[in-house]
Amino acid sequence: MSRVLVLNCGSSSVKWRHYDGDRVLDQGTVERIGEPDGGPTDHSEAVRRILDGLDLTGLTAVGHRVVHGGRKFTEPVLVDDAVLAAIRDLIPLAPLHNPVNLAGIEVARAALPDVPQVAVFDTAFHHTLPDAAATYAIDRDTAERYGIRRYGFHGTSHAYVSRRAADLLGRPYDQLNTITLHLGNGASACAVRNGRSVATSMGMSPLEGLVMGTRSGDIDPTVIFHLRREGGLSVDDIDDLLNHRSGLLGLTGVNDMREVLQRRASGGRAAALAFDVYCRRITEYVGAYYALLGRVDAIVFTAGVGEHAAPVRVAALAGLHRLGIAVDEARNDGEGDRLISPDGAEVSVCVIRTDEEWEIARQTRDVVGAG
Repeated sequence: MSRVLVLNCGSSSVKWRHYDGDRVLDQGTVERIGEPDGGPTDHSEAVRRILDGLDLTGLTAVGHRVVHGGRKFTEPVLVDDAVLAAIRDLIPLAPLHNPVNLAGIEVARAALPDVPQVAVFDTAFHHTLPDAAATYAIDRDTAERYGIRRYGFHGTSHAYVSRRAADLLGRPYDQLNTITLHLGNGASACAVRNGRSVATSMGMSPLEGLVMGTRSGDIDPTVIFHLRREGGLSVDDIDDLLNHRSGLLGLTGVNDMREVLQRRASGGRAAALAFDVYCRRITEYVGAYYALLGRVDAIVFTAGVGEHAAPVRVAALAGLHRLGIAVDEARNDGEGDRLISPDGAEVSVCVIRTDEEWEIARQTRDVVGAG
């Protein structure tokens, strides 16, 4: 069987997993990169440490997560100098992530010069968005000049859980319509028709869409102008506010849904409001995507909040019984990949543990033609 190493470089961490076929040989996470606690000074050092600690005999390929592929990369690709240059050119669209993704690739290429390196793009799953979904209603020339359009993110997660839902339901993937809800510190919704993304909530950046741990999600653009003109905030100040000091954190002072639920259960008014705002936004997207798809076979909850916060799943789908959507209380409180809708429900509601590393490994094998 083929051996694949997956490197998933995040803004302050590196997740890695070493596969022999579908078997995990080893895995881990290096966190707190660049923080003054004796950890790695940067992502390059973190990846070197990972590679130095592994027996990579017989390695077939290394798969790398790259957040932004722009319009150029619509599928995973073998990395060469031209690909690296193109990923570097896309840094303005993902200034926090593409640079660290590049660092991981460059270290792995230098350490393993004879091993194919494959870039798997978060945005690629959404390249099937129709023009009406990807286009913002601004001046066309300006949009084209600056690459302004909906790209979408969390693509590897949406791809994995929508495919896993087909397996769970015993249905052909290319005949299934799903709404996938990736609810973690970052959160996004996706409408998948017959295995193809046709709508997603994140846009040109991961800021748009659902309420998140520290991001506002959808907001009237006038808020930005108002803060600049009336509040005197700089562009960087507003960027920091909307990306790092909003969402659950802005509403409650904490960005962890577990803490929000605890405060809500104890009667905290701010936490109760934050919970309602968070779930209402999900409900709005589920309803909109149901209308777009016309027929929905399954709704999938995944990622930290989606997999573990039972009250969120109930509240987000409350009032949708007329659409054939319901949650069974006993099943909702269970564990593992499962159906949480009642028997005979028109729409299957699922909880599925996402596995982005497995999806990256799968796509990497497809590119290199391995096992």
